[in-house]
Amino acid sequence: MGISLDGKLVVAISSRALFDFEEENLVFEQSDDTAYMRLQLERLETPAKPGVAFSLVQKLLAFNLEPSQKVEVVILSRNDPVSGLRVMKSAAHYALPIIRCTFTRGEAPWRYLKPLRANLFLSTHLSDVRAALAAGVPAAQVYPQSAHASDAHPCEVRIAFDGDAVLFSDEAERVYQSQGLNAFQQHEIDKVALPLPDGPFKPLLVALHQLQQASTPNMRIRTALVTARSAPAHERAIRTLMDWNIAVDEAMFLGGLDKGEFLREFEPDFFFDDQTGHIESAARHVPSGHVVSGIRN
Repeated sequence: MGISLDGKLVVAISSRALFDFEEENLVFEQSDDTAYMRLQLERLETPAKPGVAFSLVQKLLAFNLEPSQKVEVVILSRNDPVSGLRVMKSAAHYALPIIRCTFTRGEAPWRYLKPLRANLFLSTHLSDVRAALAAGVPAAQVYPQSAHASDAHPCEVRIAFDGDAVLFSDEAERVYQSQGLNAFQQHEIDKVALPLPDGPFKPLLVALHQLQQASTPNMRIRTALVTARSAPAHERAIRTLMDWNIAVDEAMFLGGLDKGEFLREFEPDFFFDDQTGHIESAARHVPSGHVVSGIRN
């Protein structure tokens, strides 16, 4: 029987989302890939600094206790294979047990997500994220300028999600955009007993729930719903999660308040939202990624 990743939480991540390659990327943008490759080769023995999603990856991999391997992280990168050597050497430097990697030298790598059975794809490349979401894989564009995660919760993976167009579909958001707040609130009151359709990140929430249920004594997962919804529209969101038989640890119904300061207090390892305004606010405080989904996009 061949090796299979079935049953694992599989995270595919680009090298620039995992490590800080902003200086090298600037060389690429100002010159060409040859100059970039030469610089990466010159720095081959110099470990890259941790990037925006480093904390998330490091903590998820901590769920792997022998003999149980519950999480698989795979590098899926537009880097060339030679530059990829530095990526893998950097992972080894930080003792990240990452053994699988794909380097495509500029070609779109998202097409390898399906064979990987990926539950999440994190990349700084917008077109790859769009393609992954279109293929049904939860994906987000990492903001490289985001603040890095707090080190205050070493034994918890903390993840925060927006609701509409992320965990849930954009059904209600479409009503809000076309008819305004009052119509949105009435729509949610009328349909309060009807679960919201699935959004692109429901599969990730399900996978995280399963990982948490698997019970690893040294690590746990803490989730938060952070949404612009307010009462009475909060009820349908909560009832939808109940229908999925999934409980989040915290739910913030902010009624349009700025999300950044609330996320600063929650201290997630990553936050997912479909609106760039919310991501820009959040990125000042926490690692953040844009889910390019729904009517707003």
